Amino acid sequence: MKSTKIRHQLHRQTVALHCDREMEANHGIAPPIAQSVTYFADNEEDFVRKATDPLFDSFYARHGNPTSSRAAKVIAELESGEAAMMFSAGMGAISSVVLAFVEKGDHVVAQSNHYIGTTNLVSQMLPKYGVEVTKVDQRSPELFEKAIQTNTKILLTESPVNPTMHLTDLAAVADIARNAGVVSMCDNTFATPINQRPIELGIDLVCHSVTKYIGGHHDLLAGCVVGSTEHLERIWDTSMVLGAIGAPFNSWLALRGTRTLALRVNQHNQNAQALSEFLNEHPAVDKVLYPGLGDHPQHELAKKQMDGYGGLFSFVLKGGYAAGVDFIQKIELAQNAGSLGGVDTLAIQPAAMWGGRLTDEVLIEQGVEPGMIRVATGIEATEDLLADFEQALTN
Repeated sequence: MKSTKIRHQLHRQTVALHCDREMEANHGIAPPIAQSVTYFADNEEDFVRKATDPLFDSFYARHGNPTSSRAAKVIAELESGEAAMMFSAGMGAISSVVLAFVEKGDHVVAQSNHYIGTTNLVSQMLPKYGVEVTKVDQRSPELFEKAIQTNTKILLTESPVNPTMHLTDLAAVADIARNAGVVSMCDNTFATPINQRPIELGIDLVCHSVTKYIGGHHDLLAGCVVGSTEHLERIWDTSMVLGAIGAPFNSWLALRGTRTLALRVNQHNQNAQALSEFLNEHPAVDKVLYPGLGDHPQHELAKKQMDGYGGLFSFVLKGGYAAGVDFIQKIELAQNAGSLGGVDTLAIQPAAMWGGRLTDEVLIEQGVEPGMIRVATGIEATEDLLADFEQALTN
């Protein structure tokens, strides 16, 4: 940023607007899209430097891209990280992180509950290539510590987790990993850097499916990793082989999304809190899973490590699977669609969405009940969503 007389620490919504201004060469308020795949060098020395410097964004598109660098900078600032890198999808980011730190014979500690892509990575892909994985209940930090072995290389967390809304004590787990000399990573997609910043709690690396809240409009696919420059250079080496690099236009959409992230997340938070409180008192509902509720078993941990409780929650209907199907058919404003984090409220029945991809055993392990509904609130007026959910439960 240009020099300023402002002395207090800027709020995150202000940082998102101004932290990348020095990267703008032509004084444009809206950033341009750098679409070129390759760039010329001035001389041999310049060519060698551009071809070999990690994270250099003006040599060849697989190495990096100026628009992606700009989006990464803003996300890094929001996460209180030193450096960041954009990827083609959230799973491209997570897979690149894991594969950058493990090889055959190594060991990974993961949670029993993760996003389905991460679950498949640790349950199916890593064992196939000779990497051992131990999965633990994320609600018990001591289990992470007990699971660490001499060959453990990385510890994977995700908080809150989908769809059970279990939390991980990130500060405690970060201490455990650091004391053991193990790299720690947190998928912070559902919390967003507005509600939670794992790096400030001691976590080494933060991943995002930028597709969700950071993009925020259901119109891009992207991922991001934030961490130290040292770690990011190592991940960059792996990404050069995997090729899951972020596309310029998607990075531009992500950058645009960061500008309004704080405003949108505040409305997501407000809507989720109001809906979960309403459903928690409704006679047709068995239970509501949302860390913003006072009766959530990890509410005190949520207050400790989160600034807001997020736009994602789940609830379980007393009528089981059939009641879930009926509710999904009756909602009008909320759309029955996968994904989350965009401006529209989305609702799914996890048992229906994942039943064809996961066994009953895995569904139970993931905490998915037949009558469970997962809600990803959008930015509609709170009163309108409350009315929609009320009519769907009573008509």
